[in-house]
Amino acid sequence: MRAAHPVWMCGMRPFFLLALLSALGLLGLWGLVLGAGAPPPRVAGGAVVWHVHELVFGFAMAGVAGFALTALPEFTGQPGATRAQLRALVLLWLLARAGFWASGWAGTPALWLAGAAQVALPLATAAALARPLLSAAGRAHQSFGWALLALAGTAAGFYADALAGAPGLRWLHATLGVLMLLIVVAASRISMRMVNRAIEQVTPGAAPYLARPPKRHLATLCIGLATLAHFVRPGSALAGWLQLAAAAAVLHLMGDWHVGPALWRRRFPLLLYAMYACMALGWGALGLAQLGALPGAGAGWHLLGAGAVGLGVFIVIAIAGRAHAGLLPDPGPWVPLGAALVLAATLLRALAGWNGWGAAALAASAALWCAGYGVLAWRIAPGLWRPRTDGGTGCEGPMVHSTPG
Repeated sequence: MRAAHPVWMCGMRPFFLLALLSALGLLGLWGLVLGAGAPPPRVAGGAVVWHVHELVFGFAMAGVAGFALTALPEFTGQPGATRAQLRALVLLWLLARAGFWASGWAGTPALWLAGAAQVALPLATAAALARPLLSAAGRAHQSFGWALLALAGTAAGFYADALAGAPGLRWLHATLGVLMLLIVVAASRISMRMVNRAIEQVTPGAAPYLARPPKRHLATLCIGLATLAHFVRPGSALAGWLQLAAAAAVLHLMGDWHVGPALWRRRFPLLLYAMYACMALGWGALGLAQLGALPGAGAGWHLLGAGAVGLGVFIVIAIAGRAHAGLLPDPGPWVPLGAALVLAATLLRALAGWNGWGAAALAASAALWCAGYGVLAWRIAPGLWRPRTDGGTGCEGPMVHSTPG
């Protein structure tokens, strides 16, 4: 039966595959638009809106759904989404993509379809996770549920603007702010495992790493206020100062990560730290641009979107995409290489925005991104599509007799 295909075995499997597909397809097409003059898709709001919309509501939403549908049941010990629920969620994601991509020639009906599916997706994801979120153990993780509701709210706002003929960029920027909050929440859970494992391996007996709630709460407060200020008063000095405050709060949060050799001698702690560095640089660049100290805000938005979100999704897929498919970590240099390519793409794009470099630099940035995610897809995608080889039947980690894939 098709319903029994291993891709429906775990919530991360279909959505991580969709995230990989959209990462390669979105930036591949964008690179052709920038570098070869290919016509961009005809969508409501134009090419830039399409690019940002698909980054946050297509690529990032697939990563968020895959992470939440796998991590929350693991964190709480409660059952996750059923195969039927996963198929329904994937259908919503596909309908949202189809409707928005068709909006340039099909008009209002396509926008209604895309909007309904895009708003329903995070709501339906939260509903599928109701048991984990409402359990006693789930109380510590209910911020994930609120983030999903916020993503539904920003999607509703964007499509309300689109149906009224407005570009809706303010809602897409607000969605990036929500994703920054979600990264901080998710990274606090991931880092406790990754960093402490690295400490045990590199400096046994050293003090453990703690994701300190006061620093995390300060960062979420500043990010939330910066996002709200930019939404209400874009381009204002208030928004600029709050964005600088968000940058400072993230840098303050990064201080907890200074645990010695364990940080830079193990790949995943270092990659998570680089993700936070992109976030701090992004908020700082935005704040300076709002205050007139930098020539434009594009570099800041790309450091947040391509850098923090791009690396965040990359890291989650690299870790969970193997562990929850029953495979041991990839021992080769491929994951660091792919992440380095994504980081290089982000930095090149930011520098191009500051220095006014031409289409060739922008196309090269897209090519580097695609190369990085191509490496990740090569190493991860087969395990997401094929049956487990360790005897596992769901999302559990590698069994004792599992072998690297």
